[in-house]
Amino acid sequence: MYRKRYTWSMEPSKLLQSMRGQRGLTQAELARRSGIPRTSINAYEHGARTPTSTTLMRLAEACGLAITATAPPAIDLTANATTLGQLLDLAELLPTRPRKRLEFPLLPTR
Repeated sequence: MYRKRYTWSMEPSKLLQSMRGQRGLTQAELARRSGIPRTSINAYEHGARTPTSTTLMRLAEACGLAITATAPPAIDLTANATTLGQLLDLAELLPTRPRKRLEFPLLPTR
């Protein structure tokens, strides 16, 4: 079976609709190939339910596709802390305006 590799970053409902549409499969055909009930596939595509990663991989495999997951980029906490410290130092140098006291009109009483 020919497998094309895709990398996606979209909602599972849109991803599933796109995968199924690329292969020209009906929900019933996808259900037969994947072993997942058609009603579940319909709920996934309409966003009523969210498939697990395992289910999504099964559905992709039934479409002849492979789903790849990439880890988010590592966060450099030291650099972020340094930048935040610099930003707070800069904020302290900004001129301040005296705040006026808020006055609210008196509401009529009964």
